[in-house]
Amino acid sequence: MKFLVIQTAFIGDVILATSVLEKLHVHYPDAQIDFLVQKGNASLVRGHPFLHAVLVFDKKQGKLQSMWKIINRVRQERYDVVINLHRFLSSGLMTALSGAKKTFGFDKNPMSRSFTSRIKHEISVRGTLHEAQRNLLLISSLTDGDLSTRPRLYPSSDAYLKVKQDEEYVCIAPASVWFTKQWPVPKWIELIDRLADRYLIFLLGSKQDKELCMQIKDAVKASRVQILAGELTLLESAALMQRARMNYVNDSAPLHLASAMNAPVTSVFCSTVPAFGFGPLSDKSFVIETSHVLDCRPCGLHGYRACPMGHFKCADIGVSLLIEKIELS
Repeated sequence: MKFLVIQTAFIGDVILATSVLEKLHVHYPDAQIDFLVQKGNASLVRGHPFLHAVLVFDKKQGKLQSMWKIINRVRQERYDVVINLHRFLSSGLMTALSGAKKTFGFDKNPMSRSFTSRIKHEISVRGTLHEAQRNLLLISSLTDGDLSTRPRLYPSSDAYLKVKQDEEYVCIAPASVWFTKQWPVPKWIELIDRLADRYLIFLLGSKQDKELCMQIKDAVKASRVQILAGELTLLESAALMQRARMNYVNDSAPLHLASAMNAPVTSVFCSTVPAFGFGPLSDKSFVIETSHVLDCRPCGLHGYRACPMGHFKCADIGVSLLIEKIELS
């Protein structure tokens, strides 16, 4: 049996898709499982023990040309089953033209009518399923009805060795692509100043987040703060987060890194809400939200570059609420 799992969206989406890899391996331990992701995300599953191959879709290098190249590769592989977790046209075409005997996908995909099996994908403030569970529900006819399988990543021994620490530490990922998903900088500064006398503090993120991390470090009074944004691979960051006393994050990719490592995590939700299905999954996980009753929250699924109402009250969350959680970890 040969499976192809497709998820060509963002880092967090790829991480949550790994629950499908885990489930497929349990039910088909001898099967070949391949994973199709966009360029830049392949490093997340480097060395994954259940994967035979990782196919890469380079959207930035001539999208149409790259897409047809991938479609040809997929057709050559002659997959028995293609499972498409992505909900957009490009992956829909890859699935529809794959030549696979069975194709699975969500109804939101424009090509879903060509799939042999499709289910409804619903995100709402009344949601009851996590995105990882929605992914598992898609393949339930291939596996079972148990939706408890979690996403998981596999850092190498070298990754663990690189980030090994001899004292207790806290990881903070203060950035988000969207302003309204990001807890304000003064709050992160206050949090660090209240924690740094007890813990070493690591600021995590991408190269693009380094400037924000430098702004925070320059403003804090504490000296035991190290910027690792842009210095670690995704799997090295995951390894570091796994052994942290606490990880503080926004509703962003580092939240899902923590979930995949079952690392303790406190996630701050500003303009978005956990009911959308993207909250933390770790055994020790906490969600912090504003106590204000706001008719405007949530203002959208992905957030905005500025508060549409101009007040950003959804980010009015006291630092003490976050401090309390580290005592419970």
